[in-house]
Parts: sequence; C-alpha cells; structure tokens
Amino acid sequence: MPNTTTRDTVILGSGCAGLTAAIYAARANLKPLVLEGHEPGGQLSITTLVENFPGWPEGVQGPELIERMKQQAVRFGAELKMAQLVSADLSKHPYELNLGAGKDPIHTRTLIIASGASARWLGLPSEQALIGHGVSSCATCDGFFASGKEIAVIGGGDSAMEEALFLTRFATKVTLINRTDHFRASRIMMERATAHASIQLLSSTVVEEVLGVEEKEVRCLRLRNVKTGERTELPVSFMFLGIGHTPNAKPFHGQLDLDADGYILTHGNVFVTHNGKDVPGIFACGDIQDRRYRQAITAAATGCMAALEAEKFLEDHGR
Repeated sequence: MPNTTTRDTVILGSGCAGLTAAIYAARANLKPLVLEGHEPGGQLSITTLVENFPGWPEGVQGPELIERMKQQAVRFGAELKMAQLVSADLSKHPYELNLGAGKDPIHTRTLIIASGASARWLGLPSEQALIGHGVSSCATCDGFFASGKEIAVIGGGDSAMEEALFLTRFATKVTLINRTDHFRASRIMMERATAHASIQLLSSTVVEEVLGVEEKEVRCLRLRNVKTGERTELPVSFMFLGIGHTPNAKPFHGQLDLDADGYILTHGNVFVTHNGKDVPGIFACGDIQDRRYRQAITAAATGCMAALEAEKFLEDHGR
C-alpha cells in the first residue's frame, strides 16, 4: 500500500535556504521533510573558505557550515531524505510530489522550494578537480582570494563582464576568455570592460585544460584558438566561470510562473504565482528565485521568510 501520510511541510533543497527553512519549520513543530536533491548542500558544498557569513570571524569551510546547519535542523525535528523531485502535481491540495519509479509519492500541505540554481561549468575533468582550489563560479564569494594575482574569467555575456569588473578590485590582471568572436554582453558593459586597463579580452578561444591538478591549485590554462587551432598556455592563479546558472525548476514548468531564464518569480520575497495568481501554501527561497545576490546570507534570510509564511498558512487554514 502506498504511504498516504500527508506532511505539514516539505522543503526541496538542502543549501542555506532550505536548511534555514528547515530550522525555523522544525522549531515551529511542523516536522519538515527535507529532500536533499541532486546537489546536497547546494553551492556551499563545493565552496572552501566562507568569510562573509556573520558569526564566523575566522571564516568557515562551506561543507562545515552546511553540516552544522543540518545538525541544527535535525536537532529540532527536521527529517532529511536523500531524494530528488522528479515531478509535482500542484493542481490539487495537498500537493503531490513524485520521487520516481518505485517510490511512494509524498503529499504535503505546504511546499518550500529551495532547489537553487546550478552553476554552468565547462565540463573539463581538470576543472571539476580544482573547484574550490582556484576554480570558482562566484566572484563575490572568492574574489578576495585572488588579491594580487593574475586570473581568468570565462564567458562573453553581462555576467562575465560584471565578474571581470568586480575582480579588478583584487587581481592585477583579468583575462576575459570568450569562445566566439562575438561578445553577447550589452554595449555599456562591453565599453566598461574594454576601457578598463586591467582587463584583456581574448576571443575565439576555449579552455582545453586547467593545469595544476597535482598541486591542487590552478597554475595555468591550456587554450585553443577555435579559428586557427593554435594552442597556447595562459599562466593564471584563478579561473572564474561567468557563463551563468541553470535554475533547478524543471518540475514546475507550466505550474508556476517563471521568468525567461527559468527562475521562479516571487513577490513579497517568497510568494509564488501561477498565471499571475498566488498559489496557496507554496513558497520559493534562495537561488531558485534570486538571480541578483546569490549569497549564503540572503538565501538563509529568504529561507526564514518561507518557513514563517508556511507556518502562518497552516495556522490560518486550521492545521
């Protein structure tokens, strides 16, 4: 027989937003179920030293911060489950969540979506091996560690230009590498980047390998010109990815309002809509709805808001 127990709240995602929501929901005795998703811990799980989270004057390793938040949530009664949402039926209440073949569906009165946005990577084995050791997808998080060094930023859109300009505060030289000869960035961002003395633009070029795996630190990029085939090496100490993020909102396409890039649209910080109308009892928080700040502290803040709103919804509807 399928398990027909209905939960008060289910939280999708176990990054800063999801775990903060879990802490607040658990302390409200909602006994939240947290589905950890395909990237348990979110972006912090692949981050080394976090120096801008309040309360850690010496900094804290990303995985340690996540682990402590998990322990705090479990202490108050949250349940964590290694599972990924495959599909959801939001047309009826309680909402139905499907975890794939052979697994019982989960029904819940409220749903907190904290599934985040996954950074886009080049897909190189050497790149993956050096994430957190000189390869980063967050200039705001890791820019300080590039102080006094020569670095590279990959991408040709506004995100890459913004990262390159931000990183000039720390790095002595920023090489912006784009795979085509056409940069997709807006005119004003291009003008700012090309006018900056510390930024060099390198077009029609791809990264074939990140050197430094053995030393566990980036020391050089092996490049190839896509027009001429010429291979060169660029000595750098950091490689930042500025090719965007993919929001993990696929199960909600057609059921919630999304922007052109697939991020969940919210109003009042965490309230979601469908065809412009509020969807009762469903809230979104963290990077799944925040394409501007993308910080652990802002994710945690909206996770708190989502849990408080879920608690209020249940109180208002006779939990």
